[in-house]
Amino acid sequence: MLRALMIPALTIASFMPAVAGKSYTPVTSAVYHPTLEHQTAPVIRVDDHYTTRREQARKKHRRHQTEKRVGIGAAGGAAVGALAGGGKGALVGGAAGAGAGALYNKHEQDKDKRREGR
Repeated sequence: MLRALMIPALTIASFMPAVAGKSYTPVTSAVYHPTLEHQTAPVIRVDDHYTTRREQARKKHRRHQTEKRVGIGAAGGAAVGALAGGGKGALVGGAAGAGAGALYNKHEQDKDKRREGR
């Protein structure tokens, strides 16, 4: 939100010396305008990267996929632990399953990165 307000504010501020009159020191405008007489240097364009909705959805999906993998591992480990050792076994099995799910998630993310060529 702040970035969206900064660009128009800087654009307006770059025209202020031209409005004030000729009693100012010439400065290079942030925006090219053919009627400004003090435009001496070439304008350098800076491309800011804005996150698109598709990128935001991909990040959200990736986070949910991680939660799902770890949660399924924890539930599976807790079920096996409960069958093997009761309540305490369920706790240990859940922790072991969550760890295994986290390792599997890391493996899948690395595989996706290799596939994309990063």
